[in-house]
Amino acid sequence: MLAIIGGSGLSKLGNMEVTRRKVARTPYGEPSGALTFGRIGACDVVFLARHGYGHTIAPHEVNYRANLWALKDAGAGEVVSIASVGAISSTLAPGALVLPHQVIDYTWGRHATYFEGKGTPVNHIDFTEPYSRGLRAKLVAAAKACGEAVSEQGVYAATQGPRLETAAEIDRLGRDGADLVGMTGMTEAALAREISLEYAALAVVANYAAGRGDSQRAVPLDKIGAVLEEAMRRVRRIIEQLCK
Repeated sequence: MLAIIGGSGLSKLGNMEVTRRKVARTPYGEPSGALTFGRIGACDVVFLARHGYGHTIAPHEVNYRANLWALKDAGAGEVVSIASVGAISSTLAPGALVLPHQVIDYTWGRHATYFEGKGTPVNHIDFTEPYSRGLRAKLVAAAKACGEAVSEQGVYAATQGPRLETAAEIDRLGRDGADLVGMTGMTEAALAREISLEYAALAVVANYAAGRGDSQRAVPLDKIGAVLEEAMRRVRRIIEQLCK
């Protein structure tokens, strides 16, 4: 079963034939919302809105452990995470779709592992490549098959949020080698690796990061909705092709 985590701008999949919904319970508390099961073409799919179906859960308050655990428990083997990001690299612009291949974690205070607590053995996962190479290749092939342009590489900087970054912070992230900035790329990727879920992210550039492009003085938040609406239409096409 393919799991899809929807971020800002994607709280449901319009091309999904819904069969049932389930309120999940996990050892780590409740996930962001009920799991929605259905089919896209011949593919069994389970969907979860990362920020809740009313977009009420801030990035630093998402129960990432419960979300990934619930999807694994539901039978998912692969997870495609849809995430809205800001563009740091000059090669990217609002509306671009990117498959990040690396992540730099700037978050703090989040429950970032299942291996903690009294009596729990220490477990060091290999995280050299944080995203599944095989699943990324499938997404690249799906995008090419339906004629959607996707950047095949990018370094994702995960910041704490919920505020957006300062221009100086974005300059720092750029010096560190980041191409994109978002708030949810971690801890999802690490948790997925810990429980053997194949995980890849499809990032949607919603705006230029602070100090870049038309965000030189301020991020134009009023433009983001229209950008995401158009970009998510393309995301749905790629997911539909992936399910073929």
